[in-house]
Amino acid sequence: MAIPTAFSGAKLESLSSSATSPAPIGLFSHPGRVRRLPIQKGLFNLGIRCVVAASDVLSQSQNSENVTSSSSLSALEQLKTSAADRYTKERSSIVVIGLSIHTTPVEIREKLAIPEAEWPRAIGELCNLNHIEEAAVLSTCNRMEIYVVALSQHRGVKEVTEWMSKTSGVPVTEICKHRFLLYNNDATQHLFEVSAGLDSLVLGEGQILAQVKQVVKVGQGVTGFGRNISGLFKHAITVGKRVRTETNIAAGAVSVSSAAVELALMKLPESSHASARMLVIGAGKMGKLVIKHLVAKGCTRMVVVNRTEERVSAIREEIKDVEIIYKPLSEMLNSAAEADVIFTSTASETPLFLKEHVLDLPAVAASVGGLRLFVDISVPRNVGACVNELENARVYNVDDLKEVVAANKEDRLRKAMEAQAIISEESKQFEAWRDSLETVPTIKKLRAYAERLRVAELEKCMSKMGDDISKKTRKAVDDLSRGIVNKLLHGPMQHLRCDGSDSRTLSETLENMHALNRMFNLETDISVLEQKIRAKVEQTQK
Repeated sequence: MAIPTAFSGAKLESLSSSATSPAPIGLFSHPGRVRRLPIQKGLFNLGIRCVVAASDVLSQSQNSENVTSSSSLSALEQLKTSAADRYTKERSSIVVIGLSIHTTPVEIREKLAIPEAEWPRAIGELCNLNHIEEAAVLSTCNRMEIYVVALSQHRGVKEVTEWMSKTSGVPVTEICKHRFLLYNNDATQHLFEVSAGLDSLVLGEGQILAQVKQVVKVGQGVTGFGRNISGLFKHAITVGKRVRTETNIAAGAVSVSSAAVELALMKLPESSHASARMLVIGAGKMGKLVIKHLVAKGCTRMVVVNRTEERVSAIREEIKDVEIIYKPLSEMLNSAAEADVIFTSTASETPLFLKEHVLDLPAVAASVGGLRLFVDISVPRNVGACVNELENARVYNVDDLKEVVAANKEDRLRKAMEAQAIISEESKQFEAWRDSLETVPTIKKLRAYAERLRVAELEKCMSKMGDDISKKTRKAVDDLSRGIVNKLLHGPMQHLRCDGSDSRTLSETLENMHALNRMFNLETDISVLEQKIRAKVEQTQK
């Protein structure tokens, strides 16, 4: 007999996971530098001894005539139960596997980026992995983060990392080099900081909150965007709104688009700010913001290249007294030849400009610096890095915007500290809500237990009353039995809920849950977690 697949390699992991505790990520700490404690040798060796003991038990049972078949089976069953018990006591965890502008260069992020239209597919594929129960994808120009509910932290991280490598073509070793991992409370706090704009390149920028909202919108109805992950992102939206309402963090905050405009103006001679010829490629959300910020800086004429004219016309209607000239994509290179500064912000997954496209463009006048500037705020990038090899062109991408946002650092830190107090409070509320979900199976089992008793006693009563009783009487007796059961269950059910409506603490609620499980014998032989793991394994073997 062999130890079941779901548990054969899990024993050591559950031991090592208990010995490995990721250091909490602070407000201004580097996500890529989350410190991990070394695995304690004593615990690790204990796991090894368990494996050796298993082989010893089997060997002894096969070679010793004095050991009966039943006793060897008993020993093996005890070993299997012990291993499974250690594994299944691990609670499912919320995990974030992330690569952001703080830890990962844009050339890696763009390969891992997942377009919004592909998020449902990605969630489905992630939830088909053995140890992943729920999932969500947050992919923007500054970050690519995958949030999951994992039945096992280490195995879940391994499976997701391998999936990321398979879908992007980036080797696992390269992903591990740049990724950051956060678990449970740390993962919760990180998403709240992201939603509040604390983790953005530009502190307090509003676009990330809209992107978090989009995760929820896209995830609605998608199998795998479950209660835990959905609740986490919805709470993150609440946190983002509250931080912006109760603090001054968004006052004076700039977006990626405005930082791109600032960067371009920093690279141009000041005397040419009004005369430089501006070209914006892409009229989506980012492109529209670029146009608005150019206008705010005094630009009165620009060319916009887009797939269709409809969006450009809408922008033209919104922004008066500015000459906005539309050009189709087919005239992109001709438009670039007549521009000094080119902003790109499209969803194209292949570069729009490569070295050969820019090589033959006419030179830029010395009055605007003699260099054609490409400011690329797209991920994947719209302008190839090879363009930088030309003497008459310079390319800047989202990673270069750090130069702009370095100003007013002290003021930004003060605002962030105010926001952090709100995030800490909201993190505790979310964790309390998630912990309270543990009582849901007990509530269901208690109701089912009571219903079985009610139906059984009702059938006995009806059989004694005979077949000639009226439907009205039958219904009255049925309603009576339901009413009695509901009234009896009301008290226990109230003590199984921890929604903040009374003074009951979470620990008291969980104590009540365990007490009711014991009193009514509601515990099942196989834990919920073990059932989930077995179901996953059976699914992959079909």
